[in-house]
Amino acid sequence: MAIAEGVSARARRATLPVTLFVQAAASAAVIGPTVAAPRLLERLLLGPAAVGLYIAAVYLAAMFSSSLGALLVRSRGPIRASQLALCASAAGLALLAMPSVWAAAAGALLIGIGYGPITPASSQMLSRTTEAHRYGLVFSIKQTGVPLGGVVAGLMVPALVTLSGAVAALAGTGALCLLAAALAQPLSGTLDRERDGAVSWPRPAQLLAPVRFVAAHPVLRPLVLVSFVLSMVQVSLTSYMVSYLTADLRWTLLAAGAALSASQVAGMAGRIAWGLLADRWLGPRRTLLGLAGVMAACCLAMPWLAIGTPAAPVLALLCVFGATAVGWNGVYLATVARQVPQSEAAMATGGSLFFTFFGVVVGPPLFGLAGTAFGGLGGAFALLALPLAVSLWMLARTGWG
Repeated sequence: MAIAEGVSARARRATLPVTLFVQAAASAAVIGPTVAAPRLLERLLLGPAAVGLYIAAVYLAAMFSSSLGALLVRSRGPIRASQLALCASAAGLALLAMPSVWAAAAGALLIGIGYGPITPASSQMLSRTTEAHRYGLVFSIKQTGVPLGGVVAGLMVPALVTLSGAVAALAGTGALCLLAAALAQPLSGTLDRERDGAVSWPRPAQLLAPVRFVAAHPVLRPLVLVSFVLSMVQVSLTSYMVSYLTADLRWTLLAAGAALSASQVAGMAGRIAWGLLADRWLGPRRTLLGLAGVMAACCLAMPWLAIGTPAAPVLALLCVFGATAVGWNGVYLATVARQVPQSEAAMATGGSLFFTFFGVVVGPPLFGLAGTAFGGLGGAFALLALPLAVSLWMLARTGWG
């Protein structure tokens, strides 16, 4: 596929860094409140299980706003769609700063509404400005924006909380979203040129068509169930790491935020490394098998950490955990695309992400409840090894890849 006509060399050069920044800002908007959770929960008089409910609300909204993202891109253009999404995330962060449970709930939904359209919009932009033979590398680099947002949140939010409080931390994260929206504006004239204001609003049955497509596919059906489990593990680690380190191991908030950033850096490296491993040596199925196996081992190791455990082995474990639990998505999405004709790749990806996001919705609340029942989050991590064992069995018995 050739680069679209009318796209200047300047726009081609700028699109990747802009989409990377936009993705990182949107990701930071989701993760930032979980980093500030110890202080925010005090203001709202809530327990740690509320972190899981927050993540569930965000991704419940994202499940449906991602389905609508393609429509928003077609009717408003990818830059304008991204800007509207980032503004919704910033507004959601402002609501979370209010000392009200109801305002926080509405804020979580707004952040999710903002998160959903980001990937459809960036994919549209990159497909128009990237040579076909560079798709894999360019899209992989862009996807590192997700863990990069975790790095930014892990470094910025604890510092702002320590200096000025949780409200200032949320305001800083919201300002990052608005900055990303402003930096994207110069590309609007070029990349929003093909918008179609006559696009009609889809019927509910049309929104479910990708889900039905995936459910009827013999390879994708078990594969999306695996993604459901892997996404549960990923978001539980990302959302609860700071709470685990501060509550269970008595780390400071700054140290816990730095550990989160380190695990996200490992996840960024993993997203590219596992893709190369799957493409050149192991194949996607064996790569996913290996990643799920390492995740299960990390989950079982978490309860063995205790107050006084030296920081080095804790960080080493969290980086290995982050490299696998945060880094599997690229291999998975590439595998989905390989199982269907090119003309059906968008439908297959959209339907699979519905199941992936559903794992994010149900996973953190169950994880938080398990942590409450065990009296600590280490036991909740160990419990995740059970669904991972089911995923290993499903991957081992299939013949693709």
